[in-house]
Amino acid sequence: MINDLERQEVQYLLKREMEEITFDLGDQRIDVGMKRAMEERYVVLYHIFRRFATREECLQYMPARKRYN
Repeated sequence: MINDLERQEVQYLLKREMEEITFDLGDQRIDVGMKRAMEERYVVLYHIFRRFATREECLQYMPARKRYN
């Protein structure tokens, strides 16, 4: 079990990492294979994030179904 402060820290780190991935997915210099791996990582992080976040936050960070090319 983790305390509230640790939960907040994990949640913050997950949000930050997911935001970085979202930003990087928009970069045209990154090839499609790398973007696919980034999308897979985002989904894994999101599943962990769902354990800590409220429903509203989960909706905000829900993975897009669109594939980036």
